[in-house]
Amino acid sequence: MAAELWTIEGAPPIVYGALDVPGATRTLGIYVHYDGQPVDESQWSHPPWSPTLYTAAIEEGGTPRELPSAGEPIDPEWRLYARGAGDDKAPLAALFGALDALAEAGLTPTSSFRFLFEGEEEAGSDHLGEYLEAHRDELDVDLWLICDGPVHQSRRPQLVFGVRGYTALEITVYGAGRYLHSGHYGNWAPNPAMHLARLLASMKDASGNVTIEGFYDSTAAVGAEEREAMAALPDYDDALRRELGLAATEAENAPLAERLMIPSLNVHGMSSAAVGAAARNVIPTEATAGIDIRLAKGNDPHEMLDLVEAHIRRQGYRIVRDAPDAATRLAHPRIARVVRRPGYPAARTAVGLPVVEPIVDAARRASPEPVVLVPTMGGSLPLYLFTELLDRPIVIVPIANHDDNQHAPDENLRLANLWYGIDLMGELLTLP
Repeated sequence: MAAELWTIEGAPPIVYGALDVPGATRTLGIYVHYDGQPVDESQWSHPPWSPTLYTAAIEEGGTPRELPSAGEPIDPEWRLYARGAGDDKAPLAALFGALDALAEAGLTPTSSFRFLFEGEEEAGSDHLGEYLEAHRDELDVDLWLICDGPVHQSRRPQLVFGVRGYTALEITVYGAGRYLHSGHYGNWAPNPAMHLARLLASMKDASGNVTIEGFYDSTAAVGAEEREAMAALPDYDDALRRELGLAATEAENAPLAERLMIPSLNVHGMSSAAVGAAARNVIPTEATAGIDIRLAKGNDPHEMLDLVEAHIRRQGYRIVRDAPDAATRLAHPRIARVVRRPGYPAARTAVGLPVVEPIVDAARRASPEPVVLVPTMGGSLPLYLFTELLDRPIVIVPIANHDDNQHAPDENLRLANLWYGIDLMGELLTLP
């Protein structure tokens, strides 16, 4: 097919391909990202850059084995461990395998295709909009298939019609200008770690609901078709809690699917002085927390950060953008440095669109298991660029197993999921 490498200075390139089929009545776009998350090799059971085949999941007693030779029977429960195996190289392997199989069988795709492989998704897709804007004509399709994410936790295949948006901030609060001995100054000098803990605790109640004023107000209502789709989802929450070792989950065990339809506030990291072998009996000088907010349809990233900042001010803090100088420290008893990372909004396609129906049928043909239709997935992708900038609907087509350790050590791909992915790509390439 016609292939090009699109480049923008300072950004990873886009790999673009065009496959035009004479007489095709539709053009589909297929998006995959080829980058991955950073790796701490010391936490892996084997070198992350050398694919290693296991007889089962490691936590289930799987052991390494040689890659199979040609014609050797393959157990679909085997797992391939490697960085990026599930997120997001699985769709590339499935797509190329399906294209090779069609060519070997002398079959021709029934739709025209545009392939878009991005190298910056895990870093926020900062340049994707610029690429799409510059290549609108080449990317004029009827529907985008977004190949990312895992299948349903029940192992059933799923199609997803939306993603949460993303925004984030980092909060640093301050104490004295130098570390203080906790014996000499404890009970007298303010402890920024304690201040930060109270500030974070003020943002959510004991049930897990966000208490920031106006936090849920801009969230778009859930439609009748989406409620119907959620009602048809497998009742898997209890099994998932057992798998994760959770006695209870937020909002009094509210269904996971419902919780994904509203914005979330998550503390993804905290830092202040040290613990363990490096601990010292000190009052720290500062404490920092990283917060991510997953956005629902209707939430604006900048406005949501404004709401969080307003809440911080209501707790008595003076917000600054840079590390405070001595004069600022003396003028304000509570100071919070806030670093904003605005991110991008959520995106969602209506489940019942006519252009979506052939995709649902293809997934059903590719799997013996009933297909799960999910209005919104938990993760975030900048798919608003497709639905708003390119003004085209999207359907997310996950392939990887739900327990693939995405973004974590020992990332893996269950071979049964790879086989499903190849079958699915074959069906998508040959839609009636």
